[in-house]
Amino acid sequence: MKEFDIEEELKKIPHHPGVYLMHSDSGELLYVGKAVDLHNRVRQYFRSGHGHNNSPKIIRMVEQISWFEYILTGSEMEALVLECNLIKEHRPRYNTMMTDDKGYPYIRVTLEDKYPKVLYSHQMRRDHSRYFGPFTDAGAVHEIISLTNKLFHLRTCNRNLPRDIGKERPCLYYQIGECCGPCTPEVSYSDYRDRIDAAMAFLKGDTREIISSLKQEMKRLASEMEFEKAAELRDRIESIQHIMDKQRMQDTNQDNRDIIAMARGDADSVITVFFVRDGQLLGRENHHMSQGTEDEDAAILGEFIKQYYSSCPYIPSEILTRQPVPDSEAITAWLSEKKGRRVSLLQPQRGDKAGLLKLAEENASLVLSQDIERIRKRELRTTGACGEIAEILGIPSASRMEAFDISHISGYHAVASMVVFENGEPRRNAYRKFRLQTVDGPDDYSSMKEVLSRRYTNEKLGPLPDVLMMDGGKGQVNVAERVLDSLGIDIPVCGMVKDDHHRTRGLYYKNNEVIFPKGSEAMHMITALQDETHRFAITYHKQLRGKAQTHSILDDIQGIGPKRRQALLLHFESLDRLKAAGIDELCELPEMNRRAAETVYNFFHTPQEQDDPSL
Repeated sequence: MKEFDIEEELKKIPHHPGVYLMHSDSGELLYVGKAVDLHNRVRQYFRSGHGHNNSPKIIRMVEQISWFEYILTGSEMEALVLECNLIKEHRPRYNTMMTDDKGYPYIRVTLEDKYPKVLYSHQMRRDHSRYFGPFTDAGAVHEIISLTNKLFHLRTCNRNLPRDIGKERPCLYYQIGECCGPCTPEVSYSDYRDRIDAAMAFLKGDTREIISSLKQEMKRLASEMEFEKAAELRDRIESIQHIMDKQRMQDTNQDNRDIIAMARGDADSVITVFFVRDGQLLGRENHHMSQGTEDEDAAILGEFIKQYYSSCPYIPSEILTRQPVPDSEAITAWLSEKKGRRVSLLQPQRGDKAGLLKLAEENASLVLSQDIERIRKRELRTTGACGEIAEILGIPSASRMEAFDISHISGYHAVASMVVFENGEPRRNAYRKFRLQTVDGPDDYSSMKEVLSRRYTNEKLGPLPDVLMMDGGKGQVNVAERVLDSLGIDIPVCGMVKDDHHRTRGLYYKNNEVIFPKGSEAMHMITALQDETHRFAITYHKQLRGKAQTHSILDDIQGIGPKRRQALLLHFESLDRLKAAGIDELCELPEMNRRAAETVYNFFHTPQEQDDPSL
């Protein structure tokens, strides 16, 4: 890059909304921010007496700024969205960061199906299902789903209804009375949909009707001396009341809201979020934020809200905080657009809402006092280990590491794995599997060349890593460096070296073996990365090998799909009986038509026939 003249570049910045990015001389992204007026905001960093320089944190950052860039947007809200995305992607050092990202389990009712089911879902998708949540306790979600299915006798099978109604005998759940049996002609569609509607009312928290109905049924059974069945209903009523009592919120307002509170330490803060849906507390979640001592509480809360709701699939109607956050109007407009309706940021001073906020603050303080040591240990094992690796290797950062491994048996079913660690933790949604396409036989170097070429020519597989880790020594490193050179990509490449006992010993880097201090967090990190890479590759290879071992000769008949293959196997039971069957006999199966029967018959009665002893 040519010499960057900051004073000259400052003059060129337009008076326009956008996002600015501050870089060090090594290219590290130090900070991402947004502005209504880029010209005025960015200039403040380099002018004394304008507020920014009063912060020691900003002073330290400005001392390291070598150059900056900016991205223009159409509005402040667009700048806010872009800022959130860039911070999540690059995790700049001087931005206040949320140090943990979580999934949000939901309860999903598959209304797109003719006969819906109640399922566990890791996320809320844009489909025709009805979602309840988010929850924070996955165990509670499974418990509620199980209870709902038992209460309303809903189906849990994978049968295709109504197509398969009456075709097979009902499953065990029907026999023991836990499923009403929609797969039988005795249960009408309207009856089953009534059960689904009642189940959704139950999931929304309307338990009065179902409890009243169960109590009446319990009394009837008791009067008829069916004491065992009455006791079963009594236990079911108690289960419902127990779960609802845990979820019930002392609040008569039925609006959905999140209550966000903070407890602050010297270098860490705990942010607690209470989820209130339809007047019920669905759960709570605790997040940790890292910040400088000079960061204000309102600014930390504002950063949290932007990062949190940029990935959270559900946005409530109200968000309660103790104090107003910076850029509240832009944040409100952004959240309202994401939700599709008005979202309010409120600071209650009295009443029930203020009481809930106080409760959340007490919870956050408790978590901070109990977890501060755990937080420090976790950071030492994760981001601390990444910093140690970067320092030992002499590279700017090791925040994102990608590792590759090849798995095969004498070249058979050769596969490769790509494992990603970000900030010291596995990022499993970024893992990738590769089936080798151009290499025959046990050639690990050619296999790795193919995989790396496919990975680093496909932008959809994620951003480039800070360092590339190869499961092997000098040979694998040389292959990787040649591939990267041919693509014009400059990434440090290391080989993860093992000792004679197959334990990670160190890294091969720049033609030298780097030995880490024994027992160091950096060594633990490299060991975990190498083990995870090997495990992921082996698991994928076993999957492919298992599929090949269960291959049936019927799989080779063109035009005969899985359902017809299954029908043939069930009806004829052996390959010899199937071979002996004529076209008319094959046509007797409901799944077979004349054309399919002729296809099967001709497959076994042509000169190219090959016997296979197994189906």
